[in-house]
Amino acid sequence: MDSIKIENVETFGFEGAIRGMRNPMNSWERSDSTDCDNNLNLVIGPNDMELMLKLAKAGPEHRKFLRMIHVQFDLTAPRYFWSEFDTYHFNTKNSCSTMHKLLSKEPITLDMISYDKEDESIMQSIVDKLNEIRLQYIDKNSQNKNELLRRAKQLLPEGFYQKRTIDTNYEELMSMYFQRKSHRLIEWRDFCYYMYNMLPYFHKFIDIKSAE
Repeated sequence: MDSIKIENVETFGFEGAIRGMRNPMNSWERSDSTDCDNNLNLVIGPNDMELMLKLAKAGPEHRKFLRMIHVQFDLTAPRYFWSEFDTYHFNTKNSCSTMHKLLSKEPITLDMISYDKEDESIMQSIVDKLNEIRLQYIDKNSQNKNELLRRAKQLLPEGFYQKRTIDTNYEELMSMYFQRKSHRLIEWRDFCYYMYNMLPYFHKFIDIKSAE
């Protein structure tokens, strides 16, 4: 697979964010975002976009409306990526469980792991050992399941892919983008590229900040 996989992306909250954005100056009558496109996302009018960009450029204390634009998606990435992703605390994450499913009846295979080709033989030996432990674990006569699971989790490579369902917002994604867009890990660069190019209007808020 690619370095990461992003699926089932949903964005919502634009309408409420725009209403709230106009509360401080009681300027609701100037709002011109009323129509929906084919994806049911609000089509932002020029008046609203002008104010959104002005507030986005003014700084976090002024662009609170971005925290009200929510994004949900499924993200599959290596464990070493998740250890860095977890430094961001405002999002909610539900992950696939290695505690419950690592040693299930399905074999562990190389395509479940991110690795470089020159390390394939080493990774294959780890996968073989994990499957050896897995067979012991699913044996109905096994008496030491907790110890087997502990051994498997100790051996599990940092490149093992794990899927999580993420709930976050545009403000947090902007922080991620500017902090990670040139990161040494390709997973972060791919993540930022996706957010910039795929989320509705997101690139406009990025570009206005980048122009400072």
